[in-house]
Amino acid sequence: MSSRDKIPNSPAPKRSARGRPSQARDHQGRARLTITDIARLAGVSKKTVSRVINEAPYVNARTRSRIEAIIAEHGYEPDPQARGLAFRRSFLVGLIHDNPNPQYVEYLQLGILDALVDRGYYLVIRPCDRRSPTFLADMRAFVERLRLFGVVLTPSVSEDEGLAKLLESVGCPYVRIACARLDKPARLVLTHDARGAAAAARRLAELGHRRIAYISGPPLFRSSHERRAGFTAGLAEYGLELAPELTVPGAYTYESGLARGRELLVLSDRPTAVFVGNDEMASGVYSAAHELGIRIPEELSVIGFDDAPIASRIWPAMTSVRLPVQEMGRMAAQKLFATPKEAAKTSAAEFTPALIERQSTAPPFGSRPARS
Repeated sequence: MSSRDKIPNSPAPKRSARGRPSQARDHQGRARLTITDIARLAGVSKKTVSRVINEAPYVNARTRSRIEAIIAEHGYEPDPQARGLAFRRSFLVGLIHDNPNPQYVEYLQLGILDALVDRGYYLVIRPCDRRSPTFLADMRAFVERLRLFGVVLTPSVSEDEGLAKLLESVGCPYVRIACARLDKPARLVLTHDARGAAAAARRLAELGHRRIAYISGPPLFRSSHERRAGFTAGLAEYGLELAPELTVPGAYTYESGLARGRELLVLSDRPTAVFVGNDEMASGVYSAAHELGIRIPEELSVIGFDDAPIASRIWPAMTSVRLPVQEMGRMAAQKLFATPKEAAKTSAAEFTPALIERQSTAPPFGSRPARS
């Protein structure tokens, strides 16, 4: 082939260390087009293609349509890392959590992904230990190395003022999911946990329960304190109080619910009902009751919190206080994309839990008429 026969504008193939041409390939082994290839096929500059990909203005409609048709025909997908380099940021959103409840974290992820999928952004999950001496240093490294577009913070890391100040200092937008007004409305998804716990207290009191136990979450979580305050307030409306011997701490895990359930249910004057700080622990109480031959709800009423999928899958189906966790995640992610003008006018996204009644609650044993 003479020099006149060479294809114009054809980029020279990259070569490997041994001198053989190499080209990026997709997961099926096919050669993956680059933005340079798309520009060549469309007869435009790379900058124009970049503007179309990122939905920027200043591209006429005919050119935009031609580029979009070529992108669709060849199944081209922009490399998020390359986009990040071009924009001096990544197209990654972080989820930082220290929540021991896997179902809560899973549904939160689904909600965040709902908000990201059409924007071309990706989610990076970062579990952590807020009590670690290197917690803040670890979080700084996570945010800076990935050049995150923003982060969603879940309880209890959302309650850490040191982390909030760190994120602000490095210019990383964040949104907190919290049960108290800890920040500006634009940065807050607010859950009224106390109201949900009060509703649980009222229901047990209305059923006639007087000896009621409470298994709280870990002290590090503000939700533990909010839920206890709400439950106490709800009982007070009926002239009831929590007995100290029936109030025990849990850890938001199945294992802690099982252990605390065993302790409460072997008491000589055991409770007739128990409100549990989350459904994961409540399922542990179920197991403790089954071990001891205590029937739910005939001999023990149980109410959980979160209304996780497990609540409707165990038997009898569990009454629980519902938080729309997936919707909370979606709203948190959407807030990251608000413009400064929008953020200045926005309010906190607020969610009030609702009591979902199922088959785990009934009047105390002995207070019901005998079956015929």
